[in-house]
Amino acid sequence: MKICGYGVPDFGKAMNSLNNSLTLIAQEEIQPFCRRDKDGGYKSKDMHLFNLPWPKEELLGLGAEIVKLRITLSYFIEPGPGEIGWKDRYRYASHGFRFELNNPSETAEAFKLRINAAIERDEEFQSVKNDTDRWTIGSDLRHHGSIHSDFIEKTAADIASCNLIGVYPVVGWWRERTNLKFMEKKSRYSLIISLQTAEQTIDLYTPIINLIKTPIIIKT
Repeated sequence: MKICGYGVPDFGKAMNSLNNSLTLIAQEEIQPFCRRDKDGGYKSKDMHLFNLPWPKEELLGLGAEIVKLRITLSYFIEPGPGEIGWKDRYRYASHGFRFELNNPSETAEAFKLRINAAIERDEEFQSVKNDTDRWTIGSDLRHHGSIHSDFIEKTAADIASCNLIGVYPVVGWWRERTNLKFMEKKSRYSLIISLQTAEQTIDLYTPIINLIKTPIIIKT
C-alpha cells in the first residue's frame, strides 16, 4: 500500500460491465455535521444507507464459487489552514467518510446500530478497529487519505445477502474549529461497487439492470 497504493486503474473495467463482472456507481452529497440542541456544540449529522440492487438468487445458485466484491469511496477534503493540522489527525482534514458493509446474517436494523456505534466512538475520539476480518486490506490501512478501497473474496452464498452499504462522516476541522464557521458545509462523494466472478456462464448483469428500473433507496 505504501509503495503502490491501490495499483493501476483498469479503465476498461471502470467503464464497462460484463455478464459476470459489473460495476455500480453512486454520486451523492452529505452534510457531515450539525449543531447540537443541548449546548450549542456540533455533532455528526447524516449517514447514507444504500440498499443495493443485488442478484441474490444468481449468487445463491453459484454456492461455493468464489466471488470478489470491491467497494471504493472517494471524496475531497479541505486541508486545515496553517500548520495546525500536521500533528492532530482531527485538524488536517476538514472531514472524513467511512463505509461499512452488512454481514451475511446481519439485519438492516442491526447494521444501522453498528454504524451508529462507530459514529459515537469517533465523536468520543476512541480508536477502535472496525469490521476487518473479511476484508483484504482492512480499515487500519484503507482509511488513510480520502480514497478508501477494499475487497472481499468469499463464496457467492456468503455475498448473496451483503447488499447494504452505509456511508457516514468522521470528525475533522470543519467540526472542531468552530471559529472558522465551516461546521454545516456539505460534501460530495462517489461510491463504487464492483462484483466479479470467474464463472463465465452466470449472468449477474441482467438481474441488476431489471432492479435498477426501480431507483436505489438511499436513507439519510
